[in-house]
Amino acid sequence: MGGRPLLNRRLEGLGTTIFAEMSALAAETGAINLGQGFPDTDGPESVREAAVRALRDGRGNQYPPGPGVPELREAIADHQRRFYGIDLDPDTEVLVTAGATEAIAATMLALLEPGDEVIAFEPYYDSYAACIAMAGARRVPLTLRAPSFRPDLDELRAKITPKTRLLLLNTPHNPTGMVLTLEELSAIAGLAVEHNLLVVTDEVYEHLVFEGAHHPIAALPGMRERTVSISSAGKTFSFTGWKVGWATASPPLIAAVRTAKQYLTFVSAGPLQYAIAEALCLPDTYFDTFREDLHRKRDLLADGLRTAGFEVYTPQGTYFLTTDITPLGEKDAYNFCRSLPTRCGVVAVPNSVFYDDPEQGHSQVRFTFCKKDDILHEAARQLRHLAA
Repeated sequence: MGGRPLLNRRLEGLGTTIFAEMSALAAETGAINLGQGFPDTDGPESVREAAVRALRDGRGNQYPPGPGVPELREAIADHQRRFYGIDLDPDTEVLVTAGATEAIAATMLALLEPGDEVIAFEPYYDSYAACIAMAGARRVPLTLRAPSFRPDLDELRAKITPKTRLLLLNTPHNPTGMVLTLEELSAIAGLAVEHNLLVVTDEVYEHLVFEGAHHPIAALPGMRERTVSISSAGKTFSFTGWKVGWATASPPLIAAVRTAKQYLTFVSAGPLQYAIAEALCLPDTYFDTFREDLHRKRDLLADGLRTAGFEVYTPQGTYFLTTDITPLGEKDAYNFCRSLPTRCGVVAVPNSVFYDDPEQGHSQVRFTFCKKDDILHEAARQLRHLAA
């Protein structure tokens, strides 16, 4: 090929995701995988049976409608009204995607021009960097710093330039577990209106808030026409392999995102869409019990990690918690995570890979607690070898 690199310059340095790398390490060593965020139990049996029923009834086995099956789009609209008082037209303001990751990719590809700037919270979920790069735009990090990981709104204002096109928010925030307050969201909304910016908000952990509450920024004054809200079923219903996500926004924004999305997957997960439509209609008791169970697991793992010698930054939401390994006499999160399976039989993820400058998170390690209690107990027990 004449010596020309095969990978285009925009994707240089991205390579294999850290989640694939660490999950492969878990499989290779037989270690407990507290790195990648997938539950070790399936979600509600009624939802799984709804998928089986759709398969048997022939619903969705052929191409479903491009925007998503009507039943799911209506259920998403009902969900937004039920929990947040947001009224949506399921035909023009809801788009079903192959998970939240595709929704983010389609949105970045649809709304950004080469050279545009995107301000995003750092550390950020790794697909953000890739999607911004694929759109030819430039990411501008707003670094969240330990121990609170709260955004510096004065710093945010200072980072806005004439090239800024879009603010990419994530609340509850992965990997730190920070949840934006209504006051913070109102201030961010004010900046978006003042500077005529678009806002894309990743809300996949919306039902996993342990302290405070989840507030969609789209519900705030002046934000409806400039916000794309993204969520998915994987985290809320523990069917991460189904990859059913969605974007909601005003008709012009959804039309733009749909234009890009149709050339990515066109459609996906036909029969599963009908099942998720039923899942979104589950009673409040499901969502409350789900949140309470993960809250308890958070505290279980946090206590175990403190006993093992980690500094633990207790998350307000998500099913991840960030730790600092400095009290263990360690400095390099990546090397620590590479050696941890051999030392303790546990896999975690280094937060340093979620920063543009890895030094910002050089000693931070993320663990997930969406696992069975006995697995969390055993992981905590094995990690105590670090303090020995």
